[in-house]
Amino acid sequence: MGSERRERMRALGMRLRELRAGAGLTGAVLAQRAGVGQPTVSKVETGRMVPSADVLDRLSRALSLDHATAGEVRDLLAAVEAAADSGPVSGEDAPAGAVLDDAVRSARLVRSFQCVVLPAMLQSAEYARHVFASVPNSIPEAVGRAVAARVERQSVLYEPGRESVFVLTEGVLRTWPGTPALMLAQFDRLLAVESLSTVRLGVIPWRRPVPLLPRHGFTLCDQRAVVVEAFADERVTIDPAEVASYEETFGRFERAAVFGDDVRELLLRLMEEFRGMGNTVTP
Repeated sequence: MGSERRERMRALGMRLRELRAGAGLTGAVLAQRAGVGQPTVSKVETGRMVPSADVLDRLSRALSLDHATAGEVRDLLAAVEAAADSGPVSGEDAPAGAVLDDAVRSARLVRSFQCVVLPAMLQSAEYARHVFASVPNSIPEAVGRAVAARVERQSVLYEPGRESVFVLTEGVLRTWPGTPALMLAQFDRLLAVESLSTVRLGVIPWRRPVPLLPRHGFTLCDQRAVVVEAFADERVTIDPAEVASYEETFGRFERAAVFGDDVRELLLRLMEEFRGMGNTVTP
């Protein structure tokens, strides 16, 4: 991570910590009022994590900031984002995926498109373990913590007032880690989640052409931020033009996907294929 970006992250964190102390709140109380995890508050205040725009707004409201001060902290966040090209968005000790998980936790509307890996909010614990462990220089202890945090955050799928829309290519369902047994358990989870009234799960079947060639996965959090996922890190942007572009792109993939009975039929068919593969283990 570049030194300029690190300093900007620290400046944002120090300012938020000063405002929290001035309001007479503990980190735990602020987290509860803002509806975010206490680790998120700690990492933001110590400059180890960049909050999404929605998380920052939640913290600002929980701190009862006036218009001018709220604008000040938004400007500090914009300064961090302006240095986004100098390194990964997540802190040096935060595993890849942590920023995405926190951004999703704070959003009321989540729209995620994936072309290789299952969306974070749909991953079983074992699938998520393979995802985190595949990151270069991953540490087993950090992987375990990241998996536990991801599974905990998935509870938002069941909360009334939230909406989640996931669009996958069929290739995602055929790109698998571990063993066929892992994927059978994963398909069971997808079938259960697909039945939720708060979730829409779509798949672009192989028999349909994609509207444009996908290059990476991305997740829209409300209409204010997009998390672009790379192999080892994530980039969060709140630039309105870029967010609007990703919204248009998501809409094109969504219109190409099948939903409902067609998705359930596809999942059941793939489950039969994986059952026929026995206990094959990938090299």
